[in-house]
Amino acid sequence: MRKRLSREESRELTTKRLLDAAERLIAKKGLNATSVEDIAAAAGYSRGAFYSNFDSKNQLFIETLRRDHQQAHALFTALYDDTKTFEQVLARLRDMYSQQYRDDKSLMNWSEARILAARDREFRARLSVVDAERHGDINVLVEYVFRRAGITPPAPVSLMAMGFASLFEGVKMTMLSAPTGISPEDAETLLNLFIESFIPHPNEQDAGQSGPSAANPVR
Repeated sequence: MRKRLSREESRELTTKRLLDAAERLIAKKGLNATSVEDIAAAAGYSRGAFYSNFDSKNQLFIETLRRDHQQAHALFTALYDDTKTFEQVLARLRDMYSQQYRDDKSLMNWSEARILAARDREFRARLSVVDAERHGDINVLVEYVFRRAGITPPAPVSLMAMGFASLFEGVKMTMLSAPTGISPEDAETLLNLFIESFIPHPNEQDAGQSGPSAANPVR
């Protein structure tokens, strides 16, 4: 016999289904072409159920982005392992971004959000909160990789993080909008070239140092 859900469990399930439906539909059709009724119906609920959980379609959209960020945060956290060699850390970083290159929904929704934010000041303010958390994770990642390399970053970490995120999103969008121009394999090659270009490869004995390494000058 199926266990009866508590009110809190039922609400969490409803929220998850609405977020899942919104993530799929907005990625496919865009925010403006996706109605509240579309999202509710795809999740198996009524319009009333939607408004029992979210104030507006924009609020739901922000929550889909926040959830996407939280999932990425878990992947970033898994990279921080001082028991691994520096090369193993870089390999895990490449694998993580390789997996994300195959998730079109995530990029389509973030791109949709950036276009909307450029036009809508109120939405831009909401998105900036999630974006700050997202870029904060990338800042920490860049700091960690350079610490493990034992060198000083050649530019402010925040600037390097912004460049890394922008390159990733730009290459992936090019791949989606012009699939005959760049393949997933070529996109991954570009990302790896970027990683290789700003992170020197220290000797194994230097990989755990936390300061600059004379043997591995900044390039």
